Amino acid sequence: MIAKETTVPLTLVRRDEKTQRMIDDIDRLRKERNAVILAHNYQIPIIQDIADFVGDSLGLSQQAAKTEADVIVFCGVHFMAETAAILCPQKRVLIPDLDAGCSLAASINLEQLIEWKAEHPNAVVVSYVNTTAEIKALSDYCCTSGNALKVVQSIPEEKEILFLPDQFLGSWVQKVTGRKNMHIWMGECHVHAAVHPSVVEEKMKEHPDAELLIHPECGCLTPYLDRVARTGGDAGQLKVASTEGMIQRARQSDSNKFIVATEIGILHRLQKDNPEKEFLPIASEMSCQFMKMITLEKLHYALTNDMFHVTVPEETAKKALTAIERMISIF
Repeated sequence: MIAKETTVPLTLVRRDEKTQRMIDDIDRLRKERNAVILAHNYQIPIIQDIADFVGDSLGLSQQAAKTEADVIVFCGVHFMAETAAILCPQKRVLIPDLDAGCSLAASINLEQLIEWKAEHPNAVVVSYVNTTAEIKALSDYCCTSGNALKVVQSIPEEKEILFLPDQFLGSWVQKVTGRKNMHIWMGECHVHAAVHPSVVEEKMKEHPDAELLIHPECGCLTPYLDRVARTGGDAGQLKVASTEGMIQRARQSDSNKFIVATEIGILHRLQKDNPEKEFLPIASEMSCQFMKMITLEKLHYALTNDMFHVTVPEETAKKALTAIERMISIF
């Protein structure tokens, strides 16, 4: 979950004269405004390369809270900028495109959660961090893909659990923990849900010497749940890991080839960190159109015009912070 600080500027992405001028101006603006630029692992390469920090959504927000910056420009999707606003109430949080949403976060709304809670009044609500601030505010705990197991395991076994919104992450956690009283919301990330298990088998046959790094949001993980449950997520060539878990695994592993089952944006960071190793996408179409909405031009516009400001109502932020802090305490 630790965001990685980058050196600015980097030269992994080819830049024409116009692009370089824009980058130079972004550098000037970030200094003038005392701004920090955060980029999620799924952002396009040029955004990752010029960011001050690259990482997962929660790690980036935590990193921003530690800086002396006055302005946070979050290159990611809207719920991530909300989380940054919750953790950094004294800072101004900007997102370069207000339409950068998330299909997973949109798979449950406030009314649905209120109704679900009413059906299970004594249940503990565990919300994946990939949710809106108002959903977090009605939750007892948040979790990331990296600590979902620990969060659920920390809850007394007799307590009923409502886990939301990702059905595949929830199924993996339920299988590994063996929780019988855990109810799972049937939401999904449209990118991670799209890959069929047969694609995994085919890719592994093509590259029998490769490790398979698979995100627990992936629907293609389902056929392997029994195996990963017995091993806690490390089943031979198959390694279940969050985005930051994948980064760490690639660095530490003796393998020189990896098949990566998550959004393709992470391949840039993996390759940059491990130039001597080979990283193959499980499917080239695993690309999130929302993540790819953030461009260099939009980042420049955001810094130039102080756009677009992301805020969370004080009462919502206060309640959501409680769920987030409980999650952080379990890492």
